[in-house]
Amino acid sequence: MNEKNATSPQVNAPSLWQAALPKPDASSYKYSRGHAVVQGGGAARTGAAKLAARAALRVGAGAVTVVCDERSLPIYAASFQAIMTRVVADDAEFASFISDERITALCIGPAAGITLQTKVRVLSALRLQKAVVLDADALSVFAENPDSLFEAIQSDVVLTPHEGEFVRLFHDVSGSRAERAIAAAKQSGAVVLYKGAETLIAAPDGRLMVNRESSSYLATAGSGDVLAGILTGLLAGGMDAFDAACAATWIHGKAAQAFGAGLIADDIPDLIPPILNTLHGNT
Repeated sequence: MNEKNATSPQVNAPSLWQAALPKPDASSYKYSRGHAVVQGGGAARTGAAKLAARAALRVGAGAVTVVCDERSLPIYAASFQAIMTRVVADDAEFASFISDERITALCIGPAAGITLQTKVRVLSALRLQKAVVLDADALSVFAENPDSLFEAIQSDVVLTPHEGEFVRLFHDVSGSRAERAIAAAKQSGAVVLYKGAETLIAAPDGRLMVNRESSSYLATAGSGDVLAGILTGLLAGGMDAFDAACAATWIHGKAAQAFGAGLIADDIPDLIPPILNTLHGNT
């Protein structure tokens, strides 16, 4: 993909990233397809991580684990069959667990809480140079000192702010949405997936994509958690951050279009397989 001027983004389309989509072959096994880890919320806030984890598995991660505390474990464990759970007692155990080389991508933020724990776990993941999706609370927790986040980014990282989160993290950025997206990506060193009616995906090298494959029915609670999970699953499978962000946004929108009225976030993961089959040429 050629670098684009910030005022004229390229329109997102499968032809730009389709060849890079992870696809198993005869030699594949679960860990070769990627192991995604989702940081779970507390006992009263488990839904967001469940949505993200299911989406990561549906889009192709070979293994998905939700990391949680002991109190919330029964809630997660009762909800999953193919998704694993792991209790971590503290931040040191979290860092030790995610250092496993088989873990290829993490999702931190959905209902994680705007807490010191969330901040520490984000920085632990970045220190290990894992592919990371930072969403929701994992963005807002750095609002008072965004440079501490940006300075830690050295690997494939995608930030997924909506307008409010964008302003909290990039309060000194101005201009049009396109100009702000490009400036934010350059400032942070991460791919920025700037959510909105037309989502913008910006890379630190100046590339900019606009996604128009969407649906107004995505304006529903939990939709963003599913998008974060799709993105994490694609990163886990080996896609680079910019292509994964473009693909995830397109697949998310296409799924909503396929369902139409009455869509809730729980529906979206199960709409992913037919879209992947078409993209892979299986139908």
